[in-house]
Amino acid sequence: MMDCTDNHYRTLARLISKHAWLYTEMITAETIVHQKDNLDRFLAYSPEQHPIVLQIGGSNLESLAKATELANEYHYDEINFNCGCPSSKVAGHGCFGVRLMLDPMFVGEAMSVIAANTDVPVTVKCRIGVDDHDSYNELCDFIYKVSSLSPTRHFIIHSRKALLNGISPAENRSIPPLKYEYFYGLLRDFPDLRFTINGGITCIGEVNAAIRAGAHGVMVGRAAYNNPWQTLGHVDSTIYGKPSSSLTRRQILGKYQVYGDSVLGKYGQKPNVRDVVKPLLHLFYSEPGNGLWKRKADTAFRHCTTIKSFFEETLRAIPDSVLDSPVGETPVGRDELFADINSLLPPPYEVREQELLYA
Repeated sequence: MMDCTDNHYRTLARLISKHAWLYTEMITAETIVHQKDNLDRFLAYSPEQHPIVLQIGGSNLESLAKATELANEYHYDEINFNCGCPSSKVAGHGCFGVRLMLDPMFVGEAMSVIAANTDVPVTVKCRIGVDDHDSYNELCDFIYKVSSLSPTRHFIIHSRKALLNGISPAENRSIPPLKYEYFYGLLRDFPDLRFTINGGITCIGEVNAAIRAGAHGVMVGRAAYNNPWQTLGHVDSTIYGKPSSSLTRRQILGKYQVYGDSVLGKYGQKPNVRDVVKPLLHLFYSEPGNGLWKRKADTAFRHCTTIKSFFEETLRAIPDSVLDSPVGETPVGRDELFADINSLLPPPYEVREQELLYA
């Protein structure tokens, strides 16, 4: 997520969950190429963040090839090509992001170029449609063409279409209706491919419900950012069958403080205290003291120059019982979210070979 899943957030996320796959913000291929002498600022991360996926965007094949080649030095576990971002800064500039869904032949070529310049798996993140190009068959045409023309075998599907005119990126996450039936139709119609569901899934109970319904994987974005403790705190045990971190939030903040103070001002004036603390502002979501903690944070940002001093000034707002308690019970969520999905599936897709040949 742009402006969200930066190095600071991923450091926090990995302290909470040892096994969740982490994604970078989308980074344009042009940025990587133009910043080739300053790449650590954009691509460096700690080894603890594995498994981690680099998400790139772009519409120039030469830049995509060069960016992928430059990123190899950083040993990401996977490279994801963004064909789903509806932001006008992306979709309206250089024609990339979700607009690329209208040109699956180019996406197939781009994925081949990316794959040719890396040894790690390559994946596509997309929506289920764009504007009036929102039928199930059009989505299937996109999946079929991209997978036929490239080594892509894994698609992350945001189960909403994108509306590019008149609404904001935030509204694009809520106004277009979710059509999970399209996602589960893809599982039926493309059994040799892997699909990860995204969009509208808010807690670990709903993640489990999606998997029980057949999803190969689940991507959780805003919920993991807006409520990281409850969302990520259950991933290791519930999804991966591994022991959960036994760290309390006080212990996590102690480790995060060491990290935060070590990176302040690493690139001139950046990052500053506000940058480093930003991912923490949702750590006490719905807990006693959360509102007071945020008000104290607003004041502390004006004068604190270290993460240590920031914590000393603000954490007194949070009760010890919250700071020292383990993660709570697994949230159940909406068990019925996918209960009747098989009865809602669209008619099966029939491959139209001529579209692949002449599109």
